[in-house]
Amino acid sequence: MSESTPDGITVLVTGVSRYLAARLAARLVADPAVERVIGLDPAAPSAEVEPYLTGVELYESELRTADLIRLFARNEVDVVAHLAISTAPDPNRGGRAAMKEANVIGTMRLLAACQQVPRLRKLVVRSSTAAYGASFRDPAVFTEGTEPRDLPRGGFARDVLDVEDYVRGFGRRRKDVRATVLRFAPFIGQQTDTRLSRYFTMPLVPTVLGRDPRLQFVHADDALEVLHRSVVEDHPGTYNVAGRGVLTLNQAIRRAGRLAVPVLEPGLSGVAAVAKQWRVLDFSLDQLDLFVHGRVVDTEALVKEFGFEPRSTAEAFDEFVRAHDAGPMSGSRLRFAEKLILERIRQARASLGGDDD
Repeated sequence: MSESTPDGITVLVTGVSRYLAARLAARLVADPAVERVIGLDPAAPSAEVEPYLTGVELYESELRTADLIRLFARNEVDVVAHLAISTAPDPNRGGRAAMKEANVIGTMRLLAACQQVPRLRKLVVRSSTAAYGASFRDPAVFTEGTEPRDLPRGGFARDVLDVEDYVRGFGRRRKDVRATVLRFAPFIGQQTDTRLSRYFTMPLVPTVLGRDPRLQFVHADDALEVLHRSVVEDHPGTYNVAGRGVLTLNQAIRRAGRLAVPVLEPGLSGVAAVAKQWRVLDFSLDQLDLFVHGRVVDTEALVKEFGFEPRSTAEAFDEFVRAHDAGPMSGSRLRFAEKLILERIRQARASLGGDDD
């Protein structure tokens, strides 16, 4: 277990218009070891996250290298917590191209600025277990040293691989800066609102016929605890962050009180297209592959280094279930459910050689 960082530090947190970074900033403001917290984001915080940013010095700015160098120098930044990693494209903000620009190019510019700041002594970076990909060639359990067996199909997974590659390059150039990379399993919890959490609140949940992949989650509050410790303590290295144990996809659906509707694997993409059309849910390729192959990671290094163990996958998921109620089925959800049932019937008839009309 590593020593604590000296008191009186200045921390810059990127991505503070989003829930996770805003909550981390709030925790750091309340920490006596932290003197100042600077929040950086090109977007203004929403009304939902703004209450968390009391006491945070906000800068609405893109991650431009020259601007960042001036900001670092002017504010004597000691620690950077880089959480401005988008997990999904926003069609209202440029889609996939803008997502990659923010994730990969934004990280490259941030690290270029960090390299020019002699005072900087620590870098904490949000990553994801999506970096391991999801394929039939995967091992039963991924450790931090496991390389992806196949290049992930999804844009987010490819982005985090690029981000981690840039961080390793930065570490070779700035050996005096302690870098911590946190590969988070999918977030779940009482206040979680992600594509994956919305998937488990659908009245009818599409799955792949004959597949029951193993899944892991991490409670959002436990993710915040690990992030906080990474900033105020010294834990250099790369760590998987997930709840121990697993749930299979069908176990999770049953715990959520939903009904699984198996479809043939080629049909899952069609179901995803229907869900997107009816604005029920926008599945990503990363998520589709996860529903087919699953992913399990080893967290022994995290527990040993941090002296902290997140609540189990089952406990985290059960808290999410207790807090989330889908409520009455909206018109779009009802139409999607009808489409899903019809698709299931069509596939069943096709597999028996029946007509498709």
